[in-house]
Amino acid sequence: ATDLIDSLNDVERPLLVLLDGIEDMHNLGAILRSCDAAGVDGVFLPEHRSAGLNETVAKTSAGAVEYVRVAKVINLVRLIEDLKARNIWVVGVEADGEQTHWQYDFTGAVALVVGSEGKGLRRLVREHCDSVVSIPMQGHVNSLNVSVATGVVLFEALRQRAAVSPA
Repeated sequence: ATDLIDSLNDVERPLLVLLDGIEDMHNLGAILRSCDAAGVDGVFLPEHRSAGLNETVAKTSAGAVEYVRVAKVINLVRLIEDLKARNIWVVGVEADGEQTHWQYDFTGAVALVVGSEGKGLRRLVREHCDSVVSIPMQGHVNSLNVSVATGVVLFEALRQRAAVSPA
């Protein structure tokens, strides 16, 4: 994890993803695929209470696991504090966020935090986030699969970033 964190010094506006307890291998693979497509600079997952990188994850990621930089961390809250000390805004994603993902400004250095499939973000992780955003929904089921939600927010971040500095 230290190598990945140190490599961020060379990135002007890093876009990171922190996974808080994603235990389903298919969800992890799909998230990594979206991270690659969105140009994410790094993904962090906890050593415990998390799916590991394996053949199922690689297959579900359609090979993206080979291109996305992934690091395991022992303490997610400590990582969040370290990222904040590096002027990276930490943004949680939850159903009851303070603002929508459309309203949040993702154009700077941002670490997106998504929680487990059933429980969302752990309390302490959520408390350490600078902001918490939600995805507006209009249907009868008021939730999205965690990999879909991650992709939705990542591509809003990508859209905003492209608007301020087109490739």
